[in-house]
Amino acid sequence: MIKENLINIKNSIPSHVTLVAVSKTKPNELIEEAYSFGQRIFGENKAQELKNKAELLPKDIEWHFIGHLQSNKVKYISPYVSLVHSIDSLKLLIEVNKQAQKHKRIINCLLQFHIAMEESKFGLSLEEGQHLLTSNEFSSLKNINIVGVMGMASFTNSEKRVRNEFASLKHIFTQLNNGFFKQSETFKTISMGMSGDYKLAIEEGSTMVRVGSAIFGIRN
Repeated sequence: MIKENLINIKNSIPSHVTLVAVSKTKPNELIEEAYSFGQRIFGENKAQELKNKAELLPKDIEWHFIGHLQSNKVKYISPYVSLVHSIDSLKLLIEVNKQAQKHKRIINCLLQFHIAMEESKFGLSLEEGQHLLTSNEFSSLKNINIVGVMGMASFTNSEKRVRNEFASLKHIFTQLNNGFFKQSETFKTISMGMSGDYKLAIEEGSTMVRVGSAIFGIRN
């Protein structure tokens, strides 16, 4: 099943879009199965779970942290994580920088923006993102690299609303790119779209999709 699902999804996304297989709550055997069919990028949303999996699974896996991250949990993922999708405060970014420094690493990060109508979703506003990027504290951080933005659309059946929310993240990306990252060769990721809406997200400019149930089946 996993092999067919992976083939179908990879055939449905353009070559410039990166597929993150969302492996949160999945046992190592299923991750190894996806790995055996060529998938190398996996997304987790619990720090301890990412740490445990990274220690046991193949070392060429690229681990992405995609969930809400608490500052006191950064230490668990800092030796292993390739990309943190969910930076939603300067305080969190400072902690990621501190832990990256300890491991003599530079950790790539995405700024998470609140694009959904739902209050339960985390994320910055455009103004908060701009404020973060112009702060003195931000300019002193040498062990993080902001490589793009992330957002989650509302959980709704309204395609129009989801499209508008994705379009708003693309707009934020463009604003930040023009205002802060014109000289950056690495600021190019727009992480948006999940199992139910990744095709819409790609149409609206996504360069990275986070797909779980469409690969591994519905979570128990």
